[in-house]
Amino acid sequence: MAFPSAGGFTLLEIMMVMVLVLIILGISTVFFSSMLPSQNLNAAGRELSAMLRFARLLATNSGESRTVFVDLETGRYGIQGVQTRRIPQGITLKITDALEGEITRGRYSILFNESGGVPWGRITLSGGKKVLHVELDPVLGAVVLKQ
Repeated sequence: MAFPSAGGFTLLEIMMVMVLVLIILGISTVFFSSMLPSQNLNAAGRELSAMLRFARLLATNSGESRTVFVDLETGRYGIQGVQTRRIPQGITLKITDALEGEITRGRYSILFNESGGVPWGRITLSGGKKVLHVELDPVLGAVVLKQ
C-alpha cells in the first residue's frame, strides 16, 4: 500500500529559497546605500533653494528687505528672524560672491531687497562625487538650482 504524497515543500527547498532571498537583499542593500548620499544632496539643494525663494517672496510681499544667512562653520542656514535649517552630514558648502570671491568659512548673508532683487552669487553643495549649484540671478532675482 502506497502513501499519497503531501504535495508540500521539503526543508531543503525552503532553505535554498531563504539563501537566495538573503543574497538578493544583500546585493540590493549595497546598491541602495550608494544612492543615499546623492539623494541627501538633492534634498538639501532643493530645501536651500526653496528657502531662498521664500525669502524673496517675503521681501516682495512685505516691502521690506529680508536676509538669508548661511553659517558655513555650523552648517545652518535660514531666513533671519523666521526659520533655520541644518545641512545634512557629509555635505559641504562653498559660496562664490561677485565681490569677495570664494567663501568657505564664517557666516555669509544674502540680502533680498524690497523688489526681490539680490546680488549675484552661487552656493555650491557637494557630497561624494556629486555637486549642485544654487545660483542667484541679480537681474531677475531668480534662484536656480543646477546640477
